[in-house]
Amino acid sequence: MKIKLYPRRFKRALSAFVLVVAACLAGSELPAAEVKPAPWQADWDKTVKAAEQEGALTIYMTSAFESVFADAFQKKYPKIKVTSVVGRGFQLGQRVMSERRGEKYIADLCITGNVTPLTVFHKAKILEPIKPLLVLPEILNEANWFEGKHTYNDPENRYIFVFEGTPRAGDITFNSKLVNAGEIRSYWNLLDAKWKGKIVTIDPLIAGPINTPQIFFYKHPDLGPEFLRRLYAETNMTIVRSDDQLMDWLSTGRHALGFGARDVDKAIAQGLPINQFVPNHMKEGASLATYNGTLSFFNRAPHPNAAKVAVNWLLSKEGQSTWLEHNAKTFGQYDSLREDISKDKVLDLAKRVKAGRYLWIKTEWIDEIETIRELVKKALPVKQ
Repeated sequence: MKIKLYPRRFKRALSAFVLVVAACLAGSELPAAEVKPAPWQADWDKTVKAAEQEGALTIYMTSAFESVFADAFQKKYPKIKVTSVVGRGFQLGQRVMSERRGEKYIADLCITGNVTPLTVFHKAKILEPIKPLLVLPEILNEANWFEGKHTYNDPENRYIFVFEGTPRAGDITFNSKLVNAGEIRSYWNLLDAKWKGKIVTIDPLIAGPINTPQIFFYKHPDLGPEFLRRLYAETNMTIVRSDDQLMDWLSTGRHALGFGARDVDKAIAQGLPINQFVPNHMKEGASLATYNGTLSFFNRAPHPNAAKVAVNWLLSKEGQSTWLEHNAKTFGQYDSLREDISKDKVLDLAKRVKAGRYLWIKTEWIDEIETIRELVKKALPVKQ
């Protein structure tokens, strides 16, 4: 009988096989291969840990975001104490610049409308780029955003991230008992003789909500300066300076249509016979503006890692959905630029629709407001 000698390499393999079988029979588990986290996950974990070590975050914001961070963000990141400074855009701008003149660097982030960040912070060169802060793949994937891209509100497309795009059909409010919306399908219909003397407006020569529809009419290729001139010259508008008076006259039927009204959603919720045209009701479409949704990151921020966590959370599906949920408690008057989240809680008056026709209201157009006011002033029958 011949005994065959196995090569040494085969003997080692056989020994390893025997050990594996023995381990399985003994119910033992083999050590799992180490799986390294994706680069973004490692970056994120490191950032969260550093943010928790900083332990604080200061955000200057409009009131619409106070509960979002005080409740949802604070609950998710309890080790990061959030301090909110709440105010309107111009108030926040004044405060930041006053602090900076005193060599005080308090704010990490600012969440507000589209004017102050560009005309104050960007102009003063006190902002840092947003893109280096973005870590989560769902945010970086621009397919998840309106028009398949990130939107910025500065010439360099770097510093002022826009996450809100809310449509408005000319901000026209009407008495639902006096106006059949189906009869008005174009802004040009407002010039019909039947509406002469039945339109009330907030003073068109002062700054306020009236400016957005004025800019929209002036810059729209199917409307333009001629429409704006005729709107004020031919309709015999009644001018008021009180929003309460405007809403009272509309709800009681003294006037049928109004421009520049505030808090229309609240009036609707109260059951008053008040309504507005939904976006794209008019054949010319609607304006698209950022009323309350830009994000800015200050240079020399005292808590840069906490700011990075907050930026990613706010722009994530979770953060934007949370914002819309809180927004719904104040009647859902804004819409997120994220396209991959539910918009069920956004009012139809403020919701973008697919294939809708929109004209972005660019912040630089504000520079033309004096020209627009001069046109309006000359058009008004009674000189102001």
